[in-house]
Amino acid sequence: MAPGPAPASAHGSAPGMAHGSASGSGEASSHAAGHAPGQAPASGSAPASAHGSASGSGEASSHAPGHAPTSAPAAHAAAEPDEYPLAAPLPPEIPADELPTVEVPTLDAPLTDPRTADLATPAAGLKVCVACRAGQVDRDGYCENCGHAQPRERDHMEQELDAVAAVSDRGLRHHRNEDAFTVSATALPDGSPAVVAIVCDGVSSATRPDEASLAASRAANESMLAALPCGTHPQQAMHDAILAAAEAVNSLADPATSAHDHQPHVNAPACTLVGAVVTPTLLVVGWVGDSRVYWVPVDRSAPPARLTEDDSWAAQMVAAGLMNEAEAYADERAHAITGWLGADAYELEPHTASFKPDRPGVVVVCTDGLWNYAEGAEEMAEVVPPDAADRPLHSAQVLVGHALDGGGHDNVTVAVLPFPAPQQGAGSA
Repeated sequence: MAPGPAPASAHGSAPGMAHGSASGSGEASSHAAGHAPGQAPASGSAPASAHGSASGSGEASSHAPGHAPTSAPAAHAAAEPDEYPLAAPLPPEIPADELPTVEVPTLDAPLTDPRTADLATPAAGLKVCVACRAGQVDRDGYCENCGHAQPRERDHMEQELDAVAAVSDRGLRHHRNEDAFTVSATALPDGSPAVVAIVCDGVSSATRPDEASLAASRAANESMLAALPCGTHPQQAMHDAILAAAEAVNSLADPATSAHDHQPHVNAPACTLVGAVVTPTLLVVGWVGDSRVYWVPVDRSAPPARLTEDDSWAAQMVAAGLMNEAEAYADERAHAITGWLGADAYELEPHTASFKPDRPGVVVVCTDGLWNYAEGAEEMAEVVPPDAADRPLHSAQVLVGHALDGGGHDNVTVAVLPFPAPQQGAGSA
């Protein structure tokens, strides 16, 4: 992919924000899980027409081979054929009073539209094919009638609360969605709202990445909802939530493969994680991996910002001064992640940062399935709709659509949180 901008440091102040505090450092390791999108195939030309022409008449000649034609009618009767064609038997005659009655709809009678007609309700536990709407779906997810593969539940997911919304899609190239998310809202001890979004991206080179992302997102969300109402500072709560997510992913690993008996060819389930907490006055982010958080102010004359720094090979090369930005992002190793959640992650130190924005805006939490198509903060701000703070679900749908229109090379997940958190966002969800 084209060289990307230098990562925004979580230790620096974002434009338009009073910076709180940040913690965490990037750990270098060798997990190869690049997320750079591939090139879209060139569109094929229309198939050439198969032209054919036939000529000649189908006239049957009356000349027997080897015989001269006669110029006058034959004087003798034609020879009798060997076989006589038999006509189809006539149906038996049915009296008029016994003929079946056929009801023909009149112009006044409404015709049934098969697209909207009520279909027979399948038996309990059975599913009807979404393609033919007649066959039953087998345990493997295929229609027994037409063979159509049924969409999985996680192929496309949407969720909306009062103050946050998220959308996840499988994309156009992957056979399954390995992303997962949770969105929720709760109340702090003083009664003010706290809105939470957790987004996880399964590492495709690991085993069962879809299970890893789902377990991590749920564990982190549960940890946040348990800590925030008790008065735990949101930044500490985010740190602890990432550790809880790591434990959930570690538990998925095969117990036969211990840390001391590591088998390189058997990768433990793994994923990345990024999250955000929004209150009426504070914005906290946390992450491990290369998923990101962007800040987009409502007043677009103010600059947007990226609030996270990738755990990636390219980011480490730039941070260490070993390569400039153009060289690092041009390298084929640029998107190999250096931090993740999983039993084969050698060290884990969650990154967290807190900010105090001085103006309204929206927080965009996303996987690289989106930011690969809008990498810089300015690019992301151009894609985010102007009314994102008022319509977070619509904005998340627009952002996912932007990634799909760009090629959809990866799973794509995005959560949109308006800042400050509105009072109606209080209440657990």
